[in-house]
Amino acid sequence: MNSNENSIPWPVLHFPEIQDTLETLHQWIQIVGKIRLRTMPWQNHSWHSTLYLSPHGFSTQAIPYGGGFFQIDFDFRQHQLLIACAHGETLRMELRSMTVADFYAELFEKLAQLQIQVAIHGRPNELETAIPFQENTVNRTYKPEAAQKLWQAMSKAQQVFTLFRSEFVGKCSPVHLFWGAFDLAVTRFSGRPAPLHPGGAPNMPLDVMQEAYSKEVSSAGFWPGSANFPEPIFYSYAYPASPLFSEQKIRPNEAFYSVEMGEFMLKYEDVQQAADPEAKLLDFLQSTYEAAAILAEWNRGELERAAT
Repeated sequence: MNSNENSIPWPVLHFPEIQDTLETLHQWIQIVGKIRLRTMPWQNHSWHSTLYLSPHGFSTQAIPYGGGFFQIDFDFRQHQLLIACAHGETLRMELRSMTVADFYAELFEKLAQLQIQVAIHGRPNELETAIPFQENTVNRTYKPEAAQKLWQAMSKAQQVFTLFRSEFVGKCSPVHLFWGAFDLAVTRFSGRPAPLHPGGAPNMPLDVMQEAYSKEVSSAGFWPGSANFPEPIFYSYAYPASPLFSEQKIRPNEAFYSVEMGEFMLKYEDVQQAADPEAKLLDFLQSTYEAAAILAEWNRGELERAAT
């Protein structure tokens, strides 16, 4: 990795300090993500719906529309939301403490000014409490420092995920941000079909879940936590998972298996405080992938880049 990037420290994330901002941002990125979902051509496993990290925050990247493109960016340096169009006009919203309902109204007002017409499903997905966006006055907190720390943590994780992804020559997802659960993820595929997924995520259509897990995977990511699990973590899981998956010895020593979640976990704090955070996280990603691939007898000779 670039030494200049490594000189930037991993930020400290204390969930109680970021919780209110995280919960508000989660609603906001769902709104923006749903705009991308409705306007992008479909891609397998819902990859067309995801957001991406940028040098300033989160981005939809360029979305084809009306013979041109538009793009929506969260800028956590200037604390603005930018809506840019290929014809040259860019509108801005100040990111500040405001209700989800106010964010929704202001964003769609600006889209209308740009003659972008899009209708989205008006409730959040993958959240047990799904207040319609236009009615949500509960989530209303935006603390600039909390938003910036969250983005910086994801940026550090993305560097390691991108390096990890480079070692795999089989089908692999981009490193992308799923707005449903608010997790940054990268997924490797064996190339074989998977059994029909049983579903189970709240407010998530079963057919979407089943298409997302229609192929055998080993997936890893970063999740900033929730009120029910107030701990930012790295995770790794397999689908379908061998009954022996949970018993595998993985690295580093701080990693553990969560029976409740059905995946291996490594606390963000253990990575952030390590002498070499990137190496510790990469060790976790590699060892959990190997556990999944060996148990499922993946054709690793064809799927992994040969050592040089």
